[in-house]
Order: sequence, then C-alpha cells, then structure tokens
Amino acid sequence: MVALSAALAVLTGIGAGIGIAFATAKAADATARQPEASSKIMTVLLLGAALAEATAIYGFVIALLIILNLG
Repeated sequence: MVALSAALAVLTGIGAGIGIAFATAKAADATARQPEASSKIMTVLLLGAALAEATAIYGFVIALLIILNLG
C-alpha cells in the first residue's frame, strides 16, 4: 500500500512534464508569430515552467515522506 501511495504521489511529474511541453510549444509558436515580443514570452514561459516543476518536486517530496514514514 505504501508503494502504491508513493507511486501516485510521483505521478505529478507526468502532469508537470506535459504542462511544460505544452507551454514550450505555445511559446515557440508565439515567438514565431511575434519575434519582437520574445523577451516577454520567455519570461512568462520560465515562470510557468518553474511553477509546474515545483508541483512535480512537491509530489516527489511527498512520495519520499510516504516511503520513509516521516509524514
């Protein structure tokens, strides 16, 4: 049961990966359409990627807490 719980907590990494990939694709499309706005687009992309990656890290930490029974 512990392993299943930890596996479910780590699944947040899949959502983060899909979200970052989708955001990167949209940012590349937006930069291709408006090259003069690339710095603003890059700023928003990096902020969004950092927030999505934080979600994956939270899931990983929770999985470690579940496995090590620290929670």
